[in-house]
Amino acid sequence: MTKQLDNSHLESLVGYNTRRATLHIVNAFMQNMKAYDLRPTEFSVLSMILHNPGITSRQVCASLSILPPNLVVILKQFEKRELLTRSSHPTDGRAFVLALTPKGEKLVNEAEALSSLSDLNATSNLSPSERGTDRKSTRLNSSHGYISYAVFCLKK
Repeated sequence: MTKQLDNSHLESLVGYNTRRATLHIVNAFMQNMKAYDLRPTEFSVLSMILHNPGITSRQVCASLSILPPNLVVILKQFEKRELLTRSSHPTDGRAFVLALTPKGEKLVNEAEALSSLSDLNATSNLSPSERGTDRKSTRLNSSHGYISYAVFCLKK
């Protein structure tokens, strides 16, 4: 018979519980996004572009903490998939304005709907009131901006 392991200290730590919750939620998200061939960062980039008409690549980098060379790779993949277009900024010759194509808009709208369902399913162990409370308090202010964290533990 296997001895019950004591992880009570770990379970008392926000960081430990955050990591466990994040793994659970991200794994569910990634399973659902396979149909769209999107990873979390790629999904985030597309969502930002959808909800912020006229957004520049520089703004996406700043908002999502993505290094510019990494964003260039992602944007090239999206262009190859005909999900977005880049055009010169009207007043800043060094900047590019990002816009979704109709195909890109359709994909993002579908992926966002599925991501909401994925999130709901991954947190199905929470009551509606817990889920509502958690959504209002899912950010910690830090010297580096906001970091997301889960205020709930995965219930066994």
